[in-house]
Amino acid sequence: MIRSSSITFVLLIVASLLLGRSESSCQTGCNLALGSYYLTSNDNLTYISNLFSAGGANNLLPYNPNITNVNSIKTGGRVNVFFSCDCLNGDFLGHNFSYVVVQGDTYTSIAQTVYKNLTTVDMLSTFNSFPATNVPTGATIGVVVNCSCGDSSVSKDYGLFLTYPLQPGETLSSVAAANGFATQEDLLQRYNPQANFSSGTGIVFIPAKDTSGSYRPLSSSAGLSGGAIAGISIAGVVLLIFAIYLYIHFQRRKKLKKASLLSSPPEASMYKPGVVTSPADGSSPFAGITVDKSVEFSYAELAAATDDFSLAYKIGGGGFGVVYYAELRGEKAAIKKMDMQATNEFLAELKVLTNVHHLNLVRLIGYCTEVSLFLVYEFIENGNLSEHMRGLGRDPLPWAMRVQIALDSARGLEYVHEHTVPVYIHRDIKSANILIDKNYRAKVADFGLAKLTEVGASLQTRLVGTFGYMPPEYAQYGEISPKVDVYAFGVVLYELISAKDAIVKTGGSVTESKGLIALFEEAFSKPDPKEDLRNLVDPRLGQDYPIDSVLAMAWLGKSCTQENPQQRPTMRQIVVSLMTLSSATEDWDIGSFFDNQALASLMSGR
Repeated sequence: MIRSSSITFVLLIVASLLLGRSESSCQTGCNLALGSYYLTSNDNLTYISNLFSAGGANNLLPYNPNITNVNSIKTGGRVNVFFSCDCLNGDFLGHNFSYVVVQGDTYTSIAQTVYKNLTTVDMLSTFNSFPATNVPTGATIGVVVNCSCGDSSVSKDYGLFLTYPLQPGETLSSVAAANGFATQEDLLQRYNPQANFSSGTGIVFIPAKDTSGSYRPLSSSAGLSGGAIAGISIAGVVLLIFAIYLYIHFQRRKKLKKASLLSSPPEASMYKPGVVTSPADGSSPFAGITVDKSVEFSYAELAAATDDFSLAYKIGGGGFGVVYYAELRGEKAAIKKMDMQATNEFLAELKVLTNVHHLNLVRLIGYCTEVSLFLVYEFIENGNLSEHMRGLGRDPLPWAMRVQIALDSARGLEYVHEHTVPVYIHRDIKSANILIDKNYRAKVADFGLAKLTEVGASLQTRLVGTFGYMPPEYAQYGEISPKVDVYAFGVVLYELISAKDAIVKTGGSVTESKGLIALFEEAFSKPDPKEDLRNLVDPRLGQDYPIDSVLAMAWLGKSCTQENPQQRPTMRQIVVSLMTLSSATEDWDIGSFFDNQALASLMSGR
């Protein structure tokens, strides 16, 4: 019989299933949404098309049948622009546009004058790392515009929506009449239950017609009947209860056979932190420990796969052990053989990678605790980022690939910072701990120094990590928070630009050196930092890079390495910034990236 605590657990799960996700969350978006752009003097369709990446003024005409001449649009009217409505960060529906800052721009002017209130100052501040009072000229920022894909609880007849910024003097009646809903004002209010149509500010969502002049119905997946939804929900609940019953049943059967490393082993109290002493019989003190979700290998199997850990199989090494290549059970693998004295690091890495799984984190296959401590990972074909940056037998990475590697790494860190409870702090982010797979995508590795902390918490700890990547609050006081990783990631961004070490030798003597951060700070202190940044760019790139993209990444690195940790962005903000930069860089690679001067000229003619 299932105990009362198990029944309570089941009921909580069922309740969460019935309540569903919050209204602010999303799983998917839709392929089309429209935005209503309010026209002021000097606006033209070419400028608007470039602003929203529409591919040309003529592409806007099918969504604006009232416009018959691309060279003649009416001030005070509106132009509908089209874009995909995406699920951003799993939180809300929107689209992230790229915008290159021109001289004199602020978040306020970008939101109100450039994008005509389709976005807000708060949105720009949230999704960009630059301070609102200092948005650098030439930087590429993300402009997020909210959108809607419909609401089946209101109507299944409408699946295409217009994001409509309200103007002073407008009312529910005037907005409804202007958009063909003069007799359906209540429909617009139900789609926007919190909106005050007479406020003159804010956005509302209005059903819109597609290029055929018809309203697009809500997709079938969103239009299931109430009975079908109820049936599916009930069946899902029944299956969930049955699955939970089986889980509890088998967990109780395995209880005497398994112990988890999420808690220290019973005998761990016999050992001093960081030191493992062998029992009298010479066996490993970790013998007998098993970890769910990871494969336990025998020492004999690992030894056989590496020819008894022959030097011919050695592929790397670090502060906590040596890494060997092997093929285990049909899969290429990397085996890290660790000293018994590295028990803290072994437990930390095993704990993190057993519980945290993400495309941009190295995957743990298994472990072994016989004779020594072993961790078995997926084999990553192209080594680590440091090798590529230093030219150690590797071809130079093109600029677009460097941007993608930065984005991949940021996504991995964002996951451990913001999507696990408690959060994990890596504490040793550096180019050597970012691995590059066969497709030149990045994975964050080496969680041996990872630390657990509650969301938003800060704590003090012993100093570990790599010199050159440590922020001042950590190096001086041992204070740790996710912003420690953000600071180190900023150094990695500088490495991607310059291919220089975190500590750069400036003379013949070993003592003559300077931090990479200081080199970039010197460039930023000049009247025209762009020209000085050119001198810091990896010379192996030649001229094959967009300087505006380099400048944007450098500004992001500067933001990450602020002395005050509170002024550094979060990893989520960094991901959004790099998504914007990656999109702009891809455009440049196919020959359509505007340089700052050309774009500024275009902007001045709006």
